[in-house]
Amino acid sequence: MNIRIFLTLGASLALAACATAPKPLQGQFSTVSPRDSVAQQQTGTPVRWGGRIIETLPGQGETCFQMIARPLNGTGRPSTTSADASDGRFLACRAGFYDPAVFEPGRDVTFIGRIDGYQSTKIGDYDYPLPKIAADVVYLWPVQREVEVVPAYPYGPRGPGWGRWGYYGWW
Repeated sequence: MNIRIFLTLGASLALAACATAPKPLQGQFSTVSPRDSVAQQQTGTPVRWGGRIIETLPGQGETCFQMIARPLNGTGRPSTTSADASDGRFLACRAGFYDPAVFEPGRDVTFIGRIDGYQSTKIGDYDYPLPKIAADVVYLWPVQREVEVVPAYPYGPRGPGWGRWGYYGWW
């Protein structure tokens, strides 16, 4: 009985270790979302935010990313379970050049940094306030491809005519 408990506990710990964030994304951060940070101005708060790239804007000495915020899963990757789950928009800027051909619209990125202020941008005719973070870490996630899995044996390992209770084909 005790061995079973230890094996279950060991397996649980091993699986939990697989769900940790990559080394650059680990740490303690505020749970404030981009939408919440606009309602309550929180300049200087350390955050870990992520989402999908809307636009990459290289400038003189820095690159800014306009993002649609997504909730982060246990590994720090933006969640893709619902296409319309959003925590608002934000702007993340980092020193250096980040190629818009690599950081293209639709890619998932996670940032670590501090809220550096707020910037108003136009979306259509609407003035939209964006929280702006000074990013220390820019983590571009690999593209996830959907793969259709086709069973090797469409009728099971014994071929057609075999059911749950044995052979039910022609006698």
